[in-house]
Amino acid sequence: MKHLLFTPRMKMADLIHANYRLLFVLPRFGISLGFGDKSIGEICRICGISETLFLLVCHVYTFDDFLPEPGELHTFTADDLTGYLHRSHEDYIGQQMPEIRRQVLALSGCCEAKNGRILERFFADYSREVVNHFDYEETVVFPYIHNLSAGRRSDEGYSIGQFEENHSNIEEKLGDLKNILIKYLPGLPSEGPRRTLLLDLFLLEDDLNKHSLIEDRILVPLVEQLEERMR
Repeated sequence: MKHLLFTPRMKMADLIHANYRLLFVLPRFGISLGFGDKSIGEICRICGISETLFLLVCHVYTFDDFLPEPGELHTFTADDLTGYLHRSHEDYIGQQMPEIRRQVLALSGCCEAKNGRILERFFADYSREVVNHFDYEETVVFPYIHNLSAGRRSDEGYSIGQFEENHSNIEEKLGDLKNILIKYLPGLPSEGPRRTLLLDLFLLEDDLNKHSLIEDRILVPLVEQLEERMR
Protein backbone atom coordinates (compact mmCIF):
# COMPACT_ATOMS: atom_id res chain seq x y z
CA MET A 1 0.00 0.00 0.00
CA LYS A 2 1.25 3.48 -0.84
CA HIS A 3 1.00 5.89 2.08
CA LEU A 4 0.93 9.64 1.57
CA LEU A 5 0.79 10.88 5.14
CA PHE A 6 4.25 12.47 5.10
CA THR A 7 5.09 14.96 2.36
CA PRO A 8 7.91 17.49 1.85
CA ARG A 9 5.48 20.34 2.60
CA MET A 10 4.54 18.93 6.00
CA LYS A 11 6.05 20.70 9.01
CA MET A 12 8.83 18.71 10.61
CA ALA A 13 7.28 19.29 14.04
CA ASP A 14 4.02 17.69 12.86
CA LEU A 15 6.00 14.65 11.76
CA ILE A 16 7.15 14.07 15.34
CA HIS A 17 3.64 14.55 16.69
CA ALA A 18 2.43 11.95 14.17
CA ASN A 19 5.02 9.38 15.32
CA TYR A 20 7.21 10.17 18.31
CA ARG A 21 9.48 7.20 17.54
CA LEU A 22 10.89 9.28 14.69
CA LEU A 23 12.85 11.09 17.40
CA PHE A 24 15.32 8.20 16.97
CA VAL A 25 15.60 8.93 13.24
CA LEU A 26 16.32 12.67 13.25
CA PRO A 27 19.87 12.65 14.74
CA ARG A 28 20.85 9.81 12.40
CA PHE A 29 20.21 12.24 9.55
CA GLY A 30 22.01 15.04 11.38
CA ILE A 31 18.75 16.85 12.19
CA SER A 32 18.52 18.64 15.54
CA LEU A 33 15.36 19.67 17.34
CA GLY A 34 14.47 23.35 17.45
CA PHE A 35 13.54 23.66 13.77
CA GLY A 36 10.53 25.91 14.37
CA ASP A 37 7.83 25.71 11.69
CA LYS A 38 10.14 24.66 8.85
CA SER A 39 8.85 21.99 6.49
CA ILE A 40 10.41 18.58 5.92
CA GLY A 41 11.64 19.74 2.53
CA GLU A 42 13.26 22.85 3.98
CA ILE A 43 15.04 20.91 6.71
CA CYS A 44 16.31 18.32 4.22
CA ARG A 45 17.72 21.07 1.99
CA ILE A 46 19.36 22.85 4.95
CA CYS A 47 20.94 19.61 6.19
CA GLY A 48 21.93 18.45 2.70
CA ILE A 49 20.11 15.12 2.93
CA SER A 50 17.99 13.24 0.44
CA GLU A 51 14.36 14.21 0.87
CA THR A 52 13.21 10.92 -0.65
CA LEU A 53 15.41 8.77 1.58
CA PHE A 54 14.32 10.66 4.69
CA LEU A 55 10.64 10.19 3.84
CA LEU A 56 11.15 6.51 2.97
CA VAL A 57 12.76 5.87 6.35
CA CYS A 58 9.96 7.76 8.13
CA HIS A 59 7.33 5.74 6.29
CA VAL A 60 9.01 2.42 7.12
CA TYR A 61 9.13 3.48 10.78
CA THR A 62 5.45 4.40 10.74
CA PHE A 63 3.67 1.90 8.49
CA ASP A 64 4.29 -1.82 8.92
CA ASP A 65 3.15 -2.59 5.37
CA PHE A 66 5.05 0.19 3.61
CA LEU A 67 7.15 -0.78 0.59
CA PRO A 68 9.12 1.74 -1.51
CA GLU A 69 8.41 2.10 -5.19
CA PRO A 70 11.38 0.75 -7.24
CA GLY A 71 11.84 4.13 -8.94
CA GLU A 72 12.32 5.88 -5.60
CA LEU A 73 15.54 3.97 -5.03
CA HIS A 74 17.19 5.87 -7.91
CA THR A 75 16.80 9.26 -6.22
CA PHE A 76 19.54 8.81 -3.60
CA THR A 77 22.88 7.01 -3.44
CA ALA A 78 23.83 3.83 -1.65
CA ASP A 79 26.32 5.92 0.32
CA ASP A 80 23.46 8.11 1.54
CA LEU A 81 21.74 5.03 2.93
CA THR A 82 24.79 3.32 4.41
CA GLY A 83 25.72 6.65 6.03
CA TYR A 84 22.34 6.69 7.77
CA LEU A 85 22.72 3.03 8.82
CA HIS A 86 26.27 3.68 10.10
CA ARG A 87 25.05 6.55 12.27
CA SER A 88 22.26 4.27 13.52
CA HIS A 89 24.89 1.74 14.61
CA GLU A 90 26.78 4.49 16.41
CA ASP A 91 23.59 5.50 18.20
CA TYR A 92 22.84 1.94 19.36
CA ILE A 93 26.39 1.20 20.50
CA GLY A 94 27.30 4.62 21.84
CA GLN A 95 24.02 5.84 23.32
CA GLN A 96 21.17 3.37 23.72
CA MET A 97 23.04 0.25 24.82
CA PRO A 98 25.19 2.06 27.44
CA GLU A 99 22.09 3.73 28.91
CA ILE A 100 20.30 0.38 29.18
CA ARG A 101 23.42 -1.19 30.67
CA ARG A 102 23.44 1.55 33.32
CA GLN A 103 19.85 0.70 34.17
CA VAL A 104 20.58 -3.04 34.25
CA LEU A 105 23.46 -2.52 36.69
CA ALA A 106 21.37 -0.26 38.90
CA LEU A 107 18.53 -2.79 38.96
CA SER A 108 20.83 -5.75 39.61
CA GLY A 109 22.12 -3.94 42.68
CA CYS A 110 18.59 -4.08 44.11
CA CYS A 111 18.23 -7.84 43.52
CA GLU A 112 19.54 -10.88 45.31
CA ALA A 113 23.15 -11.42 44.23
CA LYS A 114 22.33 -14.52 42.18
CA ASN A 115 19.53 -12.82 40.25
CA GLY A 116 21.63 -9.73 39.71
CA ARG A 117 24.45 -11.78 38.17
CA ILE A 118 22.00 -13.54 35.83
CA LEU A 119 20.59 -10.22 34.68
CA GLU A 120 24.03 -8.70 34.09
CA ARG A 121 25.36 -11.77 32.28
CA PHE A 122 22.35 -12.00 30.00
CA PHE A 123 22.61 -8.36 28.99
CA ALA A 124 26.38 -8.65 28.47
CA ASP A 125 25.86 -11.63 26.14
CA TYR A 126 23.17 -9.77 24.24
CA SER A 127 25.39 -6.68 23.92
CA ARG A 128 28.16 -8.76 22.36
CA GLU A 129 25.70 -10.21 19.86
CA VAL A 130 24.57 -6.71 18.86
CA VAL A 131 28.16 -5.52 18.44
CA ASN A 132 29.06 -8.56 16.31
CA HIS A 133 25.94 -8.05 14.17
CA PHE A 134 26.81 -4.44 13.43
CA ASP A 135 30.51 -5.20 12.98
CA TYR A 136 29.66 -7.66 10.19
CA GLU A 137 27.64 -4.99 8.40
CA GLU A 138 30.36 -2.37 8.85
CA THR A 139 33.28 -4.57 7.76
CA VAL A 140 31.67 -6.80 5.11
CA VAL A 141 28.36 -5.49 3.82
CA PHE A 142 29.03 -1.75 3.64
CA PRO A 143 32.46 -2.04 1.95
CA TYR A 144 30.88 -4.40 -0.61
CA ILE A 145 28.17 -1.82 -1.31
CA HIS A 146 30.71 1.02 -1.60
CA ASN A 147 32.67 -1.00 -4.16
CA LEU A 148 29.53 -1.66 -6.17
CA SER A 149 28.65 2.05 -6.10
CA ALA A 150 32.12 2.84 -7.44
CA GLY A 151 31.71 0.30 -10.24
CA ARG A 152 34.13 -2.23 -8.75
CA ARG A 153 33.24 -5.91 -8.79
CA SER A 154 33.66 -8.13 -5.75
CA ASP A 155 36.36 -10.76 -6.25
CA GLU A 156 34.99 -13.02 -3.52
CA GLY A 157 31.65 -13.95 -5.05
CA TYR A 158 29.74 -12.12 -2.33
CA SER A 159 26.22 -10.82 -2.99
CA ILE A 160 23.56 -8.99 -1.02
CA GLY A 161 21.52 -12.20 -1.18
CA GLN A 162 23.94 -13.77 1.30
CA PHE A 163 23.37 -10.88 3.68
CA GLU A 164 19.61 -11.26 3.32
CA GLU A 165 19.71 -15.02 3.96
CA ASN A 166 21.75 -14.59 7.15
CA HIS A 167 20.16 -11.37 8.33
CA SER A 168 19.46 -12.16 11.98
CA ASN A 169 16.80 -10.24 13.86
CA ILE A 170 18.75 -9.23 16.96
CA GLU A 171 15.68 -7.55 18.43
CA GLU A 172 14.09 -10.96 18.97
CA LYS A 173 16.66 -11.77 21.66
CA LEU A 174 15.33 -8.93 23.75
CA GLY A 175 12.20 -10.99 24.37
CA ASP A 176 14.08 -13.25 26.79
CA LEU A 177 15.48 -10.30 28.70
CA LYS A 178 12.03 -8.75 28.97
CA ASN A 179 10.61 -12.05 30.24
CA ILE A 180 13.27 -12.23 32.95
CA LEU A 181 12.11 -8.82 34.15
CA ILE A 182 8.39 -9.55 33.75
CA LYS A 183 8.14 -13.18 34.89
CA TYR A 184 11.13 -14.29 36.89
CA LEU A 185 12.64 -11.42 38.86
CA PRO A 186 11.21 -11.45 42.41
CA GLY A 187 9.66 -8.38 43.97
CA LEU A 188 11.94 -5.37 44.35
CA PRO A 189 11.98 -2.57 46.94
CA SER A 190 10.74 -0.22 44.21
CA GLU A 191 9.15 -1.15 40.88
CA GLY A 192 10.11 2.16 39.23
CA PRO A 193 13.56 1.06 37.93
CA ARG A 194 12.18 -2.21 36.55
CA ARG A 195 9.34 -0.40 34.79
CA THR A 196 11.69 2.22 33.31
CA LEU A 197 14.06 -0.47 32.03
CA LEU A 198 11.21 -2.45 30.51
CA LEU A 199 9.85 0.59 28.70
CA ASP A 200 13.29 1.35 27.26
CA LEU A 201 13.71 -2.28 26.17
CA PHE A 202 10.36 -2.17 24.36
CA LEU A 203 11.43 1.04 22.62
CA LEU A 204 14.81 -0.46 21.68
CA GLU A 205 13.16 -3.61 20.37
CA ASP A 206 10.80 -1.60 18.17
CA ASP A 207 13.63 0.63 16.94
CA LEU A 208 15.81 -2.37 16.03
CA ASN A 209 12.87 -3.96 14.23
CA LYS A 210 12.45 -0.83 12.11
CA HIS A 211 16.20 -0.76 11.49
CA SER A 212 15.98 -4.30 10.10
CA LEU A 213 13.00 -3.35 7.93
CA ILE A 214 14.97 -0.45 6.44
CA GLU A 215 17.74 -2.88 5.49
CA ASP A 216 15.31 -5.45 4.09
CA ARG A 217 13.00 -3.05 2.24
CA ILE A 218 15.36 -0.28 1.13
CA LEU A 219 18.98 -1.45 1.35
CA VAL A 220 18.59 -4.92 -0.18
CA PRO A 221 16.46 -3.81 -3.20
CA LEU A 222 18.83 -0.89 -3.83
CA VAL A 223 21.90 -3.13 -3.82
CA GLU A 224 20.15 -5.71 -5.99
CA GLN A 225 19.68 -2.98 -8.58
CA LEU A 226 23.40 -2.12 -8.37
CA GLU A 227 24.30 -5.78 -8.79
CA GLU A 228 22.04 -6.08 -11.81
CA ARG A 229 23.71 -3.09 -13.45
CA MET A 230 27.13 -4.66 -12.82
CA ARG A 231 26.01 -7.86 -14.52
